[in-house]
Amino acid sequence: MNDETGQSSYRVAADELRAFIERFERLDAEKKDIADQQKEVMAEAKGRGYDTKVLRKLVALRKREAHEISEEEAVLELYKEALGMA
Repeated sequence: MNDETGQSSYRVAADELRAFIERFERLDAEKKDIADQQKEVMAEAKGRGYDTKVLRKLVALRKREAHEISEEEAVLELYKEALGMA
């Protein structure tokens, strides 16, 4: 391999690396923008009197399967009964 070929492959690798880094940085900026928008939605909901802690729990529950939720709730009830909380 001569110096010219080595330099050429290095340049290509550097360009590709730079492209990956820049794509990641753009996605990171978009992620921050989305997080800011989510905060705004929750602030608006809070301003309208909703409990944002409960809203966040509802969002998490909607991501899960119904049978998973049922199983977890059954175990929670069992544990609460064992502790005299039910």
